[in-house]
Amino acid sequence: MNARPARPIDHCVLPVESLETARERYTALGFTMAPRADHPFGTANACIYFADNTYLEPLAVVDAELAAETALKRNVFAVRNAAYRFRNGPEGFSALVMGTANARADHRRFVYSGLSAGRQLAFSRPFTMPDGTVSEASFRLAFAADPRSPDAFFFTCERVKAPPAGRGALERHENGVTGISRVVMSEPYPAAFRLLLEELARSRQTREHAHSIDVEAANGVLSALDGNACKAQFGIDIGRERGLRLRAIVFRVGDLAAAARLLGDRGVAFDDREGRIVVQAAPGQGAVLAFEEEGQ
Repeated sequence: MNARPARPIDHCVLPVESLETARERYTALGFTMAPRADHPFGTANACIYFADNTYLEPLAVVDAELAAETALKRNVFAVRNAAYRFRNGPEGFSALVMGTANARADHRRFVYSGLSAGRQLAFSRPFTMPDGTVSEASFRLAFAADPRSPDAFFFTCERVKAPPAGRGALERHENGVTGISRVVMSEPYPAAFRLLLEELARSRQTREHAHSIDVEAANGVLSALDGNACKAQFGIDIGRERGLRLRAIVFRVGDLAAAARLLGDRGVAFDDREGRIVVQAAPGQGAVLAFEEEGQ
């Protein structure tokens, strides 16, 4: 790494069994979801976009035969999605995606660093605007993985043809979320994965603590926590298994008390932990979700 700017968090991939169940759950949580969009390799998403240019990608298999055929052709996205679901079931938090302006250069870097997970991927999919008009979005991906962590997957995403501006209605959420502030992983010995996280964020701005490490990305933090920190901060029991696992997403909100009232009114259970609202995973919501007030 050199003086190149740090990469931003781009989005989080959240396998779900059903996009309909995911829509019900995320709507109850106060999020606005985009219409369904199909990939050319047997999966589909219904994304949740934020004002800070990050998003969530609930991802379902909608054509199992096509997904299997695509995986056999060594499409890395399809292979890793199938492997995650085989090992963990149809729901969870499978991939962290970082933004990039040059996925080809990232691929070369990942190969050089011994982190490449396979061939690059370029594809396009439809994007439906709030007014119902349909355009095309195109992406180029460069994949990274650590063999010590088979259930955590990473890639950079170059938005070759970004969705058009003016998706403001999709970026407004009843819960007041404006973006992602932190992505949380678990590992009994977090420092063992410091170099991987620094490579992903393209950043050496790292803070090591007794039970965790934090790596500063361009727009948020990549955190790896041990079992004590996961339990205390998010109520997550990680067990003894080694390897990074993607666990939680922390969001920025303008008014934390208002977000808590909305969740309470809708019967969504949550805990108040260290000044954050924490919602445990549920059907349609594979990751633990946490909300904290902007500036905290």
